Amino acid sequence: MKRLALIALCVTFAAALGISQPQPKHLDVYWIDVEGGGATLIVTPAGESILIDAGYPDERGAPRIHQVATGVAGVRRIDHLVITHFHNDHFGGTMGLAKLMPIARVYDNGRPSPPPNDRDAPLLAAYTTLVEGRRTLLNAGDTIGLKAAGSAAIALKLLGTRERFIRAPAGAKRNAECSTAIEQPADTSDNRNSTAWVLELGPFRFFDGGDLTWNTEARLVCPINLAGNVDVYQVDHHGLDMSNNPVLIRSLAPTVAVMNNGPRKGTQPGTVATLESIPSLRARYQLHKNVREDNQNSTDDEFIANLEEKCSAGYIRMRVEPDGRRYTIEIPGTGHRAVYSTHGTEAR
Repeated sequence: MKRLALIALCVTFAAALGISQPQPKHLDVYWIDVEGGGATLIVTPAGESILIDAGYPDERGAPRIHQVATGVAGVRRIDHLVITHFHNDHFGGTMGLAKLMPIARVYDNGRPSPPPNDRDAPLLAAYTTLVEGRRTLLNAGDTIGLKAAGSAAIALKLLGTRERFIRAPAGAKRNAECSTAIEQPADTSDNRNSTAWVLELGPFRFFDGGDLTWNTEARLVCPINLAGNVDVYQVDHHGLDMSNNPVLIRSLAPTVAVMNNGPRKGTQPGTVATLESIPSLRARYQLHKNVREDNQNSTDDEFIANLEEKCSAGYIRMRVEPDGRRYTIEIPGTGHRAVYSTHGTEAR
């Protein structure tokens, strides 16, 4: 009893002196502009860094990632590097990034299917040599162990990879959205092997499916929705129409979509039309305005980080509250800022 009383007295005395107690930290996600490649940086409340994909093997990859990681997010190393699949706009920047900052662990599919073309074969060989001894082969159902911080549980879960997905829970109901599913011609590229992840902090959920393509996306949610609902959807495959199956997006029922497109890559008409048709969606963000002739496919300028083709590589940041109940999306380069409520936490 004396010990408890002493603790209470110390807390009261600290409050009286204005000594603040350590505050729980946020979960931050950065969409880095690599002009149509993949580079999503996650910084957990415990300060761990996860980079999902490393952009292109040129100035659009490693230098831009390093700048946001060290100059904005305050990250000194990449604790976990996830490569969703082996196309050079996703794994190509790994070697350059390793020269700029340490990379502790790497997670990938082992090898591409089909094998790389003549252009990418030397790049993949260099990558394989670099990651030897710190590489983990991914399988559906894997999780990346993350340190806890605060009261809200955090988890990064792999729903599927190489066209294999987690098992449906016993008694799971069939997904009614699947009645409208339409197949496309089979994709034989390595895109179909992309990893599909859900990041959770308390009730908050974020989906990153790399470059998953149409038929494989449907298998993730049909006949059973293995992903569930999410709050934020990273638009698959930079917004290309060979991905972003309406059945997937309706099943995820996101509130916000973020597209890691380039000025002339992504934002194709079918994907934009699908996003516009999703009842739950309140905002569509893009890293770039589409400057092709079909530029009407872009979202409103307010939600775009880079309006000009030759730009300063503006990024998008999401900050999730420590309890996971709300999240803020910002475009620091333009001053845009909007707050959203997590699914099921309060009236929208």
